[in-house]
Amino acid sequence: MSHEVVVIEGDGIGREVVPAAVEVLEALPVDFEFVKAEAGDAVQEATGEALPAETYDLAADADATLFGAAGETAADVILPLREAVDSFVNVRPAKAYPGVDAVRPETDVVFLRENTEGVYAGHEDRLSDDLSTLTRVVTSSASRELAEYACEFVEDGRGPAGDSDEGFTVAHKANVMRETDGRFREEVLAVAEERGVDADEELMDAFATKLPLDPSQYGVIVCPNLAGDVLSDLAAGLVGGLGLLPSANVGHDNALFEPVHGTAPDIAGEGIANPTAAILSAAMLLEYLGHVEEGQQVRDAVEGVLSDGPRTGDLGGGATTDEVTAAVLDRL
Repeated sequence: MSHEVVVIEGDGIGREVVPAAVEVLEALPVDFEFVKAEAGDAVQEATGEALPAETYDLAADADATLFGAAGETAADVILPLREAVDSFVNVRPAKAYPGVDAVRPETDVVFLRENTEGVYAGHEDRLSDDLSTLTRVVTSSASRELAEYACEFVEDGRGPAGDSDEGFTVAHKANVMRETDGRFREEVLAVAEERGVDADEELMDAFATKLPLDPSQYGVIVCPNLAGDVLSDLAAGLVGGLGLLPSANVGHDNALFEPVHGTAPDIAGEGIANPTAAILSAAMLLEYLGHVEEGQQVRDAVEGVLSDGPRTGDLGGGATTDEVTAAVLDRL
């Protein structure tokens, strides 16, 4: 069975790390049909549209999409792309690897982030020279859908501990945002109780203090949209940087995979970008499409390279993107 995967390199180092991930996928005994599409700053400058309708439609109709990064047009690209694949959860694992100089080597967590609402729903207004407003959107239906996914995630042993008894932590700010985060908290905890899944909770600011002090006390963390974005980046700092974090935007029948890092304009075009996050995103893509064994093979190869080298400059080495990719392919 062939899988149609849309490939959108985007801007900056996206044009370097996404081809590396595709090269890894091509080395596996899996039948892919790669369809290249464009989005981002360069497309905006050339056509007036950061996300052409053709790219949106390709992503909506494909089996999965692999995306790099967009620059100034990021909000105009990634938010509609997540809509195109009907994504309701953003999955962001943050794990420390042997051989990487991590602030907290014991870190191994997964953030499950609501992906459609909150302050990212796009309801902003400039009402006067002095006043701008932002409307936060939280629905019971989206909160429950995320919670159902979180329960299935831990029940299937997909959390860091691989133990369905571990449950998850809900990070929120319901003590201040009583109606919005209050609704989110109530619905997520209600679903967990209905499903018989253990769920505890933390105020997100307290969580931001506790995670760096002792990340081992957490496994799966369920968050509203903005909180999940910020807190997962905090976790990146504990494991060695954004160059190590993959992500999946999962919908009901489609998904989009992307490294968490941005375009890194300071090193774009120099051939020294770390391809790890993009390659690990490809591993998540494989697992999503049912190729669990091949996804694990990619993870094992990446972990071996991170442990023994070569490594790119962000991890203290001097290797190029191509050299790291070649080392992963050699292990495969």
